[in-house]
Amino acid sequence: MTVGVTVMGVTVWLTGLPSSGKTTLARALAERLLAVDGRRVEILDGDEMRAELCADLGFSKEDRSANVRRVAFVARLLASHGVTVLVPVIAPYAVDRAEAARHAKRGLRFLEVHVAASLDVCRARDVKGLYASQAAGRISGLTGVDDPYEAPVSPDLVIDTGARSVTESVELLLDLLNLPDSSTR
Repeated sequence: MTVGVTVMGVTVWLTGLPSSGKTTLARALAERLLAVDGRRVEILDGDEMRAELCADLGFSKEDRSANVRRVAFVARLLASHGVTVLVPVIAPYAVDRAEAARHAKRGLRFLEVHVAASLDVCRARDVKGLYASQAAGRISGLTGVDDPYEAPVSPDLVIDTGARSVTESVELLLDLLNLPDSSTR
């Protein structure tokens, strides 16, 4: 019988307003993690999860909570197999993020990162045109505008992507994971 080394996975939950930079940071961090030590990394992007895993859900409070539960379940499964799981999702309600963390912490690391770009920065970026659509009256229930976003009270890390570059932000994330910056190798 061969006994292998157990590699602990981790979930890095990136929460913030739409267009705050969650997915951009997740993608950049994934590239750096692969460069640092070739680890297994998976990104559970909020938009992709909604399209594939949660297509039956809308944007009511209950449906948003169900969305977070499903994504957290997948993250926990992947992390339990040694994967570093990056989860860039809005997850607007503190209670849902706390529940995701509580379930993930059954022997696994869970790190909550608040991608804290201001509403003005997010509106200026407006990656998907959501803020423009809301302002024009074509959509309602936009998180942080006419639907709540409960910012984390004590996240493991806060990154203001309006004030920091992607490179600087990724270095902070590497520090959080206790990994060296790949540029030093």
